[in-house]
Amino acid sequence: MKSDIHPQVNNVVFVDTSCGAEFITTSTLKSDETRVVDGVEHMVINVEISSASHPFYTGKQVLLDTARRVEKFEKRAAKQAEAAEVRKGKRAKAAKRAEDTAEETTEAPKAKKKKAPAAEVATEEAPVVEEAKVEEAPAETTEAETPAVEEPKAEEEKQA
Repeated sequence: MKSDIHPQVNNVVFVDTSCGAEFITTSTLKSDETRVVDGVEHMVINVEISSASHPFYTGKQVLLDTARRVEKFEKRAAKQAEAAEVRKGKRAKAAKRAEDTAEETTEAPKAKKKKAPAAEVATEEAPVVEEAKVEEAPAETTEAETPAVEEPKAEEEKQA
């Protein structure tokens, strides 16, 4: 095994600054502050969050918020919830349309009764046009009338 390639392992005490919990272990981290625990000197490493204070491990809502992030988030969430109460969803809009349609169908027969007399007045005022009787042509034509139409055709055939 090569020498001087492995880091030095130290006895360390991790202290959670939010709740005061201490964890005694070994680590490669170094610190100027030391503490004697059970007759052995340990380096003290301060941490903000550990398993003793993290909400995932504790199940409690304990938050350290120096930048007011949580308050800002809660304010935004409350604003969105308030806006959601005011807005109507698709189901509410569909129900409103169904109610409006139902009201229109109940009012529709009344409207038709009012429109019917107006339509009758319009038809009465329109001028009546009588159809002219068309006389039927006689079924039999005389031979004198037929050659008059065919004679120009016969002359065109002779010229060609």
